[in-house]
Amino acid sequence: MKSVPEEKPISPWDYKPWWCQPWSILLTGTSLIAGSWLLLKTVWITVLVAIPLLAWMGFFLLVWPRLMVSSGLLEKYRQDESI
Repeated sequence: MKSVPEEKPISPWDYKPWWCQPWSILLTGTSLIAGSWLLLKTVWITVLVAIPLLAWMGFFLLVWPRLMVSSGLLEKYRQDESI
């Protein structure tokens, strides 16, 4: 009896370009926050820069992948690719 190979879990990151991978999002966000501090050395400006960047990073690293997996779009896309 042949065993059916298990498909690897669907990852939304498989469908994104290199510049939109978790490592690039983290690197970009932390570089901009650190750059703000190193360039200006002003806490309140660094906080103003960090708030939207942390929200952006949080959305794309935590919320977006869960939404994509739960939406079922990736499964449909995988089926379309296999045809």
